[in-house]
Amino acid sequence: MSSRRATLWRALLALAVVGVSLYVALTTPARLGLDLRGGTRIVLETQDSPEVRADAAATDRALEVLRRRVDGLGVAEPSLARSGERRIVVELPGVQDPRKAAEVIGRTAQLTFHAVTATADGPTAEGPTAGGPTADGPATGGPTASGATGSPAGTRAADGSRSLPDPDAPGRHLRLAPPALTGDGVKGAEAVLDTRTGRGWSIDLSFRGSAADAWAKLTGDAACAGPGDPARRVAIVLDERIISAPGIQDSVACGHGIAGGSTQITGGFSADEARDLAALVEGGALPVPVKAIEQSTVGPSLGAEAIRASALAAVAGLLCTAVFIIAVYRLLGVLATVALALYGLISYAAVVALGATLTLPGLAGFVLAIGIAVDANVLVFERAREEYAKPGARVAGRERDLQRPLRTGFTKAWSAVADSNVTTLLAAGLLFAFATGPVKGFGVTLSIGVLASMVSAMVITRLLAEWAFRRPFVTRRPGLTGIATTGRLRARLTRRPPRLMRHRRRWLGVCAGLLLLALSGIGVRGLDFGVEFTGGRVVQYTAAQHVDADAARAAVVRAGFPQAVVQSTGDAGVSVRTKETGDDRQQQIREALTTVTGEVSVERDDLIGPSLGSELRTYAVIALALAVAAQLLYLTLRFRWTYAAAAVTAMTQDVLLVLGLFAWLGKPVDSVFLAALLTVVGYSVNDTVVVLDRLRELRRAHRTADGAHLADRAVAQTLPRTVNTGMGALFVLTALACLGGDSLTDFSVALLAGVLVGTGSTVFTAMPVTLLLQERFPDRPQDTAPPGVRRAARPREHSGAVV
Repeated sequence: MSSRRATLWRALLALAVVGVSLYVALTTPARLGLDLRGGTRIVLETQDSPEVRADAAATDRALEVLRRRVDGLGVAEPSLARSGERRIVVELPGVQDPRKAAEVIGRTAQLTFHAVTATADGPTAEGPTAGGPTADGPATGGPTASGATGSPAGTRAADGSRSLPDPDAPGRHLRLAPPALTGDGVKGAEAVLDTRTGRGWSIDLSFRGSAADAWAKLTGDAACAGPGDPARRVAIVLDERIISAPGIQDSVACGHGIAGGSTQITGGFSADEARDLAALVEGGALPVPVKAIEQSTVGPSLGAEAIRASALAAVAGLLCTAVFIIAVYRLLGVLATVALALYGLISYAAVVALGATLTLPGLAGFVLAIGIAVDANVLVFERAREEYAKPGARVAGRERDLQRPLRTGFTKAWSAVADSNVTTLLAAGLLFAFATGPVKGFGVTLSIGVLASMVSAMVITRLLAEWAFRRPFVTRRPGLTGIATTGRLRARLTRRPPRLMRHRRRWLGVCAGLLLLALSGIGVRGLDFGVEFTGGRVVQYTAAQHVDADAARAAVVRAGFPQAVVQSTGDAGVSVRTKETGDDRQQQIREALTTVTGEVSVERDDLIGPSLGSELRTYAVIALALAVAAQLLYLTLRFRWTYAAAAVTAMTQDVLLVLGLFAWLGKPVDSVFLAALLTVVGYSVNDTVVVLDRLRELRRAHRTADGAHLADRAVAQTLPRTVNTGMGALFVLTALACLGGDSLTDFSVALLAGVLVGTGSTVFTAMPVTLLLQERFPDRPQDTAPPGVRRAARPREHSGAVV
């Protein structure tokens, strides 16, 4: 009755999870990252000003100003969020011109209104007076190069008075009184086209409250000056640049000024300049200056191609994995394939429901988690095969019971499944904590994938298998289930068990040689750190024709960039990596490339400041160190410390071998590679934990047996699981490497290497190290006691106990 009740609860849970997931998947669209839908991502860092410290409160105020500016630009679905105390992450979907975006949202936009006291020939020298243009009604000004960035030549006194270039008289300056009004008093700003008078684009301003009275007083005082007197002009200053300096019309009465709480800024603006200026004024001034420390732009075609390639890789990997597990496990393989499809549904729905952003590395995390989901199923199926093959399972005159081996398989495999998944979750959590940008998405989707795989394997697969094993058609044909046969590999291992641990020191010597080879690659060739860790800029261009890398490199050198790294990407692509350069310098590189490749378009543009690169390098080292420490701590709690030390030794070896491989191949070490490396950490410990869990079980059952013999048995009993899980992971990673596009090729290569060396290190490093440590530090009696068995209490004298 209790078994039926448990099955009923599992069925209700599975139906609820699948039903909710299906509803969410059909009704809620996914939130795609910029690397999938195209757009610009800018990370701004607030800077201290003489008056205000850039703390969290100032950054929050700056964030609200930036949000109003972005809204004024009309960007669809922008995203702005504070990261840490002094950073703001701005994502602008569809914006392909990072220069314009950074210029508009990054300007301080300090708007002030001043009375003009005099004119001068330079910043400090006084000169003859010269009046500016006049206007009817609202104040207007002559032509000016408004919208330009940079600080003009001028002086500023402590009381706010200053001398700035006159926009209406090149070469001359205006002396300005302290600010009479600031942009805080502006209620609204709107770009308008004056078709009636032909003045072109201008910005209509409206003032709030006391600001309207201040504007009337300012213009009223100016109206008291005589015609031609500079004091009859009013200067409107934006970021220390006069954008308009109109003269007051004769119709304005002295002492009364322009009433109505509105005015107009003119200056020969283009439509874009007028809209951008209106957005700046509307948003208000930034309380502290901001500096762009990271900038990334992805073209829409690149994002669409990434989605197509990742989806194709996921389908191909899933199909290959499904064919493999069906061939090996027959009916159980079919049921596991159904559970894998539902795993995909559950994972996708969880990401959508949580509002997480789906990035390109996140898609890779989904595909990779297919292998993790396969691992849990394989652990259970192999354990069920062992239970079915045990002597005494057959009852005279009756078929073998299929239900009991299946239930025992799920029960005994739970410990290994939980331990291996926790180690992967630790790595994914570190990725989320220390990674930046799209790589955070990998940590999120990998974590969700791990949790969803446990639901699909331990609940859905079990429910389907128990239902199928009750069918008379199946019970009469146990060979169809997949657990009645042990498989060729297990049969061979049973007939001729390996005796690998006899030569454990020899295996450790071989591993030490491979480790020295990897370290020599790091020492001789060094690691090619990407721009995330060094700072700089990488721009990926696409041309309409074939690109010759040598010709493109020569063109870039002729443009004045002899240290640029130019590489071809595909048949019609080229990437240029330089030290941190401004947008104007990148435009020079683009123009140089057009001379040899024809017209080129920017597919991706990544800019990382040197300070951020240094910080990310530090975070990468911290993440790896914490990964080692976290795995060691967890395994020490779950196993004996000797087991934990052996597992961490093997894991460290795997990390160094993958690093050495990338050093010898000259492949870049960037944030995506860090994601792959931390995943290798999780996979390596995952594989080792399964074998160590079996060794611990065997030591509890055979406490007096030879340790090397038990280690060989543990390897032999878990090797089918290792091979089958590894094959599933290799199918998925090979599909990613071949079909996932250039963005995921190095990621897949790192993981492929990690899977191969991780499988080998479990047998040839972790097990020998475990035996050596066990010989040096033998088990205590309670370490090998079966779970739940307490040491027998010592009988007390005269207690009457019979021994």
